[in-house]
Amino acid sequence: MMQSMYSHSHLFGGNAPFIEELYEQYLADPNVVPAEWRDYFDKLAMAPGAAERDVAHQPIQESFIQLAKKPLAGQRSSDVANWESMQKQVGVLKLISAWRVLGSRQANLDPLKRMDQETMRELDPAQHGLSDADMAVQFNVGSLVAPQKLPLSDILARLKQTYGGNVGVEYMHITTSEEKHWVQKRFEGDLSTPRYNAEKKQRILKQITAAETLERYLHTRYVGQKRFSLEGGESAIAALDHLIQNGSAYGVEELIIGMAHRGRLNVLVNTLGKLPRDLFAEFEGKAAQELASGDVKYHMGFSSDIPTANGPMHVSLAFNPSHLEIVNPVVEGSVRARQERRNDVEGKSVVPLLIHGDSAFAGLGVNQGTFNLSQTRGYRTGGTIHLVINNQVGFTTSDTRDMRSTLYCTDVAKMIEAPIFHVNGDDPEAVCYVMQAALEYRMQFKKDVVIDLVCYRKLGHNEGDDPFLTQPMMYKRIAKHAGVRAMYAQRLVAEGVLKAEAADDLIRAYRDALDKGEHVEQTVLSNYRREHALDWSQYQGTHWAHPTDTSLQQADVQRLVEKFTHVPADFKPHPTVKRVIEARQAMARGEQPLDWGMAETLAYASLVTNGYAVRISGEDSGRGTFSHRHSVLHDQNREKWDQGTYIPLANMSENQADFRVIDSILNEEAVLAYEYGYACSAPDQLVIWEAQFGDFANGAQVAIDQFISSGETKWGRLCGLTSILPHGYDGQGPEHSSARLERWLQLCAEHNMQIVMPSEAAQMFHMLRRQVLRPYRKPLVIFLSKRLLRYKDSMSPIETITQGSFRPVIGDASIQDPKKVKRVLLCAGQVYYDLVNGRKERGMEEDVAIIRIEQLYPFPTELLQAELAQFSHVKELLWVQEEPRNQGAWYQIRHRLEGLLQAKQTLDFAGRPSSASPAVGYMSKHVAQLKSFVEEAFSLNK
Repeated sequence: MMQSMYSHSHLFGGNAPFIEELYEQYLADPNVVPAEWRDYFDKLAMAPGAAERDVAHQPIQESFIQLAKKPLAGQRSSDVANWESMQKQVGVLKLISAWRVLGSRQANLDPLKRMDQETMRELDPAQHGLSDADMAVQFNVGSLVAPQKLPLSDILARLKQTYGGNVGVEYMHITTSEEKHWVQKRFEGDLSTPRYNAEKKQRILKQITAAETLERYLHTRYVGQKRFSLEGGESAIAALDHLIQNGSAYGVEELIIGMAHRGRLNVLVNTLGKLPRDLFAEFEGKAAQELASGDVKYHMGFSSDIPTANGPMHVSLAFNPSHLEIVNPVVEGSVRARQERRNDVEGKSVVPLLIHGDSAFAGLGVNQGTFNLSQTRGYRTGGTIHLVINNQVGFTTSDTRDMRSTLYCTDVAKMIEAPIFHVNGDDPEAVCYVMQAALEYRMQFKKDVVIDLVCYRKLGHNEGDDPFLTQPMMYKRIAKHAGVRAMYAQRLVAEGVLKAEAADDLIRAYRDALDKGEHVEQTVLSNYRREHALDWSQYQGTHWAHPTDTSLQQADVQRLVEKFTHVPADFKPHPTVKRVIEARQAMARGEQPLDWGMAETLAYASLVTNGYAVRISGEDSGRGTFSHRHSVLHDQNREKWDQGTYIPLANMSENQADFRVIDSILNEEAVLAYEYGYACSAPDQLVIWEAQFGDFANGAQVAIDQFISSGETKWGRLCGLTSILPHGYDGQGPEHSSARLERWLQLCAEHNMQIVMPSEAAQMFHMLRRQVLRPYRKPLVIFLSKRLLRYKDSMSPIETITQGSFRPVIGDASIQDPKKVKRVLLCAGQVYYDLVNGRKERGMEEDVAIIRIEQLYPFPTELLQAELAQFSHVKELLWVQEEPRNQGAWYQIRHRLEGLLQAKQTLDFAGRPSSASPAVGYMSKHVAQLKSFVEEAFSLNK
């Protein structure tokens, strides 16, 4: 075969498109091409310098030349293609490939035309051995979507129009041939040129007119007030309208939008149909005060149902703080929950749209985390459409050398091989065109796609800013710019699509409607009831102490344990796992107390078999960081993931609810924000995020501060997300001891969260069930002791499951005569057992009572007061904690404890001394501190 290849070198060159296609298949997967060709391509790839070449096809193209240079011995010269002609043909193929790779750098993308474009020599025909004399010569176009042969002038014209016009396409970084060919066919087939009828063009003009007119109206009516104008990027409104109106044709029923504040008011009014009068009331401070604290108008969310030719489209704009891109994983989580509610496994009916700023897109790490989630099994949503409003200035940094280290602000998206469509914002038709391409790509390949809408920002960062202070030359150009609406209106007049006065009439009609606080026309459906809408009314106005039975009957316990300890006959678990399973069976029989892993597993089993789905995610959630959960079993004899794992909780019964446990990517910020968004759209599920160690939540502090703790008071968003944070001082040093309890408690107010520090296994069981069964949806944060997972004294008898409930306060049942007690110790978490052991060592069982406060917020005042009532004669009360004095719960609950003191009672503290670090790093010092504060706790009459 190889000899045949060489002996027919003229055919080899003549069939260059076929060979190029074969080589492309080889680049994607060497195993799909015949062995002889694979061997030949391998040798080309190993040639000196091949790895450093910019263009992937260069080795095979150069081989065309070499094969034609030297005819093989015995061949007639008439059988060999003219070397010069072959060189020209190869040059054409190289030119095509170069434009595909680098054409976007020569595209007409900047409306301001500020920067001189760098000349790309690779795009010059002369660089590939082609001259003006070759322009009329017919060449084979290879894989270019065009007639098979064209004059070089036509080939070059098609390349410039496709890749160097108002649209620039980046896709050659994609390694999957099918996706790459789709983009080629899509853009090369129509030369990146939209062909809209008059009706569509008039609709586009109407959209950008609305966008511009609203901004100018607000600018004159509310002088100096912040609104983060969209002026300069008005084409985005036309693109959103196009997406909504055309998305329904592909089966999209919901569009969930996440965006920061730039242009948000415009999207609220002109895309989602918020009444202008309601927006004006917010500007004037007359809006209804329905929320505890509320938020500024350019952070608020909104949703509506918009009519389209293919049925209603539900569009939601997610609430978002000023932390820009942090909303992105929140939106993705919400989309995933909505898709699962519809049983939409392909991600077809609910689509996420994320609107970014250029600096934020490139600069904020949460985007990398969100991209990293996009194709993982537990987080994929079938692809996201990203729209970057690229005003080329970011906040105040107009020099790209200070904004990022990449050529484009969108380069971060290449990490997942997303295609990137750059487009000039002054061409609204091109913007709609690339939005259509993005929609089709997303629906076809279920992957992310990025639109880089290159525009400008007419005003400063906010309306009180003077941009001339930092970008004088840029804003001199902006001041002279006519604006996209005026330019497009002139274009349509020149095309004969409408008359000049008709364009002016659009402005007058829109302004007249704004004067009335109305829309020009009805853009949303009223009184439309969606099939998959959630009813939150049952969760509103409820109390954390709502009576809820969380116990299980003994028969139910036996039935559930039998199910989740069953392992298929041909499945070989690890010996350690086998022992765990056998132990759980013994626990169910009452032969030994329930450990924490058993209590937790039993809670999940009881929920999924009663119709409540459970979703757990974290960096090692399947096994459990401390090897206590083992919810995913691994066959010791099978390697393949889909065959070698077994999830007992997902195989409880035929009609059970979903149980999903996810070993997440190594990222806290994006994952926690994602789970928050998921839980906000899944109130009927137990949604859990588990930190590998509690202090790892530090990396997600923005999600905690801006969403989890304040989402309800700012935006009215209820959320039942559960967070498990391993916490406890075991001598492991500063980074694996504290989950920063003090920070969480400092965020607590208005019953916004539940902070729990359990000390018994049964508490875990009841707490998890209570979180779902009780009609109360607030974030639950569990400070979980690592040490207690296997600490025998913290395990619970089976009766605490079949008869008990969660106890916010646990009194001291060992005290026989309360009147003999001389001191009461109050504590939370694992330190309780240090105190119990210390009391026993000192023989002070009758002198000291130990009360555990398991729920630190909302503080169980009445329950603690009832426990303390029997010790009203005791003068000394101590709060004991293992955290340093300036950390932990002490300063956050001290006032609550003091409010319960009787006359002549005092409250003191025992714990580690104040420290700048969460914990010491030396075991000896750790033990000494523990010994010291335990001694202090039992030193009576000090």
